[in-house]
Amino acid sequence: MLRIQITTGSSLPIYRQVVDQVRCAVATGKLAVGDPLPSVRALAGELVINPNTIAKAYSMLVRDGVLESHQGRGYFVARQRDIYTRKERLRRLSDIIDPFLAEAVSLGFDESQIVDEIQKRMQKLSVGRTE
Repeated sequence: MLRIQITTGSSLPIYRQVVDQVRCAVATGKLAVGDPLPSVRALAGELVINPNTIAKAYSMLVRDGVLESHQGRGYFVARQRDIYTRKERLRRLSDIIDPFLAEAVSLGFDESQIVDEIQKRMQKLSVGRTE
């Protein structure tokens, strides 16, 4: 079962925290294709936040192909599919890699240390996958 934890006062908006945690659960295999997510109301009630915040997060996940919505039944993990062109996927990857690398270098990590950490994280993601 998916357990979302919100950090109030974080610089990351609540909807983004939800999006990131659902993406991570899917990537690590904690959520599999077809698994249901809590309803918007149920999750909002559990987290004591506005239902519109959860609706926004779920909407972003549907737009990005992570979830699919079944009218009257709820939200489910979608089968992975390419919804963006290769060029757009590379642009989006660049948008997240550039700040990451800038932060890592400013913390004093060299290239080999950064690559080692990425490989460790990739291995963790691969271990959880059930494909």
